[in-house]
Amino acid sequence: MRPFDYGRAQSVQEALDRGGPFLAGGTTLIDLMKLDVEQPAQVTDIGPLPLGEIREVDGELHIGALASMTAVAEHPLVVARYAALREALLAGASQQIRNMASMGGNVMQRTRCPYFRDVSFTACNKRTPGSGCGAREGHHRKMAVLGTSDTCIATHASDAAVALVAYDARLTLQGPAGEREVSLQAFYRLPGETPHLEHDLREGELIVALVLPAPVSGSGVYLKVRDRESYEFALSSAAAVVATENGVISAARLALGGVGTVPWRSAEAEALLVGQPATPATFEAAAHAALAGAQPLPQNAFKVPLTRRVIVRALMQAAGQIDPAGNTLGGHPTTQGGQA
Repeated sequence: MRPFDYGRAQSVQEALDRGGPFLAGGTTLIDLMKLDVEQPAQVTDIGPLPLGEIREVDGELHIGALASMTAVAEHPLVVARYAALREALLAGASQQIRNMASMGGNVMQRTRCPYFRDVSFTACNKRTPGSGCGAREGHHRKMAVLGTSDTCIATHASDAAVALVAYDARLTLQGPAGEREVSLQAFYRLPGETPHLEHDLREGELIVALVLPAPVSGSGVYLKVRDRESYEFALSSAAAVVATENGVISAARLALGGVGTVPWRSAEAEALLVGQPATPATFEAAAHAALAGAQPLPQNAFKVPLTRRVIVRALMQAAGQIDPAGNTLGGHPTTQGGQA
């Protein structure tokens, strides 16, 4: 780690005056500084700021950017209303990291692509624009199949962001020009020709809160498939919310992780679900629609059929047709497509 100037802000304005990068839990920034991926001349510690409150305002849930993953996962309103977010948080890290990591930092975490995180690899457009994408010709088993470009196939790492996108979360940002709000889905940028520009955070801005609208009716599920059971990033994941009336889907949300360069909301799948019977055939059609635009490479082509199965199983679970172990409920048969 290289020398840097450290300052501890006591107010939001003091943090803005000093400027970033901003240090909260440190579970991403410090790692990248140790690896020499990030080499800031200064760091502003925002730990003392009063941004950890979780409260309901006019039916919406406001989560302070410094609220820990643990605090959010255990909050009664999250447990009662946003089950997919709770499950994503619990699946996203060890207990120790959840106790330290902030929600603002979680949505800002950067990719785990080894070509980005290891500076001995010179080809990484995300780290050094114009240098190439080492993963395309190298090891790309865990890389993205949705939202990729010729310049970058790095997968977005956050589990929580997938669920937050499914719930239409918004970010409240504070900066030199004042306060503004942006949807989390719109906040993330596809790599295109500029993979080093990952989000819409402007110079000097600070995330101060996340806002969750009142949830749609229905049950929420986060299903994550990974190489090992604990402390591992997703090969494929799905945040699903399904509401039904008399066996017909009245509302549906679907977002994917482990397969996109950003947390991937599938409007195509949602459109196919609403108004259709809650059957395995409907869920399988939605799964195929969600992956229609996938552009896999040889080593990660398995993610396409895997993710279809993940989607079907998540939707069946959210619709109350199977339990988390995959056992059928209410006489609804599972299909091969419903097995993750």
